[in-house]
Amino acid sequence: MTPHSGSPGPDSTTDLDSAQRLMTRFTAQLTTQLDRLGHGNRRGSHEGVRQGGRDRPPTLVAVAHGSRDPEALRTVTALLDRVRALRPGLPVRLGHIELNQPLLADTLAALRGEAVLVPLLLSRGYHTKQDIPDAVAAAPHLAARIAAPLGPDPLLAEALHARLAEAARRAGAPYGTGDGAPHGTGAAGVAAPHRAGVVLAAAGSRDPDAAVDVARTAALLSARLGGMPVLPGYASGSGPTVPEAVRALTALGHDRVAVASYFTAPGRFATQCANAVQELSATPRVAAAPLGAHPAVARLVVRRYEQAIASAPLSPPAATVGV
Repeated sequence: MTPHSGSPGPDSTTDLDSAQRLMTRFTAQLTTQLDRLGHGNRRGSHEGVRQGGRDRPPTLVAVAHGSRDPEALRTVTALLDRVRALRPGLPVRLGHIELNQPLLADTLAALRGEAVLVPLLLSRGYHTKQDIPDAVAAAPHLAARIAAPLGPDPLLAEALHARLAEAARRAGAPYGTGDGAPHGTGAAGVAAPHRAGVVLAAAGSRDPDAAVDVARTAALLSARLGGMPVLPGYASGSGPTVPEAVRALTALGHDRVAVASYFTAPGRFATQCANAVQELSATPRVAAAPLGAHPAVARLVVRRYEQAIASAPLSPPAATVGV
């Protein structure tokens, strides 16, 4: 029997069912995509947004100063290897303000999406307030946020403490830096702790905020050393210089003076400070290595990254996050 021309036949019914299934599937896919756009970051800002069905956290861009000393790049590279080990799957890139490749501008130009810039700098100053924001402003294709510099922070005091202990062991000098009371007795102690003092050698800056940050670090290190006096000394800026700080401690009766190197990596200022100290006396003084790839510094880099993301959504223009 031939169906009426106005009634759907078996083939027509099959076509309608197929079209309805196709529309249903399309609607479901569209809903899923819209949900990802609106709620892809519900599980926590540190996990990033869902794109293409997988989590893509913002890229961590570590911003180093740069140095002609080849050890500087090797040290920063080792530090970032530790950061990657702490956060597997987190994209980590390096950019230098000057003197080393890759330069920050080139690193940012090659990125897409979201980024958090973590200055591997130890205080506020011109680089954090001007150079890094200018670099981000020149990369408008990125949704970026600038984290606070690494210092001051108790984790840096921990790393400084460890570097002083390493230097004391190498020199066989009586600068015990074990836990507990200020330089107790035995293998990790000093017979007369009141005679010991530490100079915190830093780069220096004309920005008064930099001096405030270094002074806070000196206080944190003093507390970590059980109350041992810690005076800042600077390689540049308004001073006091490192030799002046050493002489000030000596004048106060602290004839066992060690120097903590408050630098992220080896470089001109770190070497300058170490050499200046050794020239002060015929007796070699304990001069610690820079912070370098100490595990506490790597943890702090991750902390600054997470603090920046938690502070507010990532969106242009870039903003600097304070702690």
